[in-house]
Amino acid sequence: MHASSVTPLLTQSSRPIFEWRWVERNADAIVERLGEHIALTATALGAGLVVSLALATLCLRFRWFYPLVLGTAGALYVIPSLGAFALLVPFFGLSFTTAVIPLGTYTLLILIRNIVTGVQQVPIEVREAAVGMGFTRRRLLWQVELPLALPVVIAGLRVAAVTTIGLVTVTSLLGMGGLGYFIRAGIQTTTPNPSPIIVGIVLSVVLAVVVDLLLWLSERALAPWARRVR
Repeated sequence: MHASSVTPLLTQSSRPIFEWRWVERNADAIVERLGEHIALTATALGAGLVVSLALATLCLRFRWFYPLVLGTAGALYVIPSLGAFALLVPFFGLSFTTAVIPLGTYTLLILIRNIVTGVQQVPIEVREAAVGMGFTRRRLLWQVELPLALPVVIAGLRVAAVTTIGLVTVTSLLGMGGLGYFIRAGIQTTTPNPSPIIVGIVLSVVLAVVVDLLLWLSERALAPWARRVR
């Protein structure tokens, strides 16, 4: 190998694995993309939770409806994320909506199953006592069964949240992607730059850990009886 061909290789390999100067130069962009990641995650989780509560309520009311809903949610769950985004681009373009719809649908299987399971685990004695006190079916669900099912529901929400945070990075292919933008930018440069890749991965992991911790703390605050039972 000639000396002239060795020199560029040495120049490329001299780049450090991580550059704090890159972080300082792109601090505003990092904050912006982190906010976008949180917004996508929160919107998808919120929409998924609302839809899941509605469908779970119907499943608890009409037992025959549960296998149908669970089967449909399972079918949506196994659709590759890139394929789901590609299907929606002709309708909504490269937009926030295109990113949120698939992210929200991926939460349905986990949340619906946990909500129904949590309600079904409420002791029959508690239901009978509430009915004896004059509770209607709707009041029984919202004031007795769902509050007692909170530990199971939040457990599902924790899984859905961590999964969604990971999937949000894939939406970088739509020009969004929150922290996934840095991973894509670091890979697609002429000379791969590890600094944005590391920032995107590390902040995604930290965000997942923080969200999971916050949900765990909310479970302990909202369902203290579950802690005593354990």
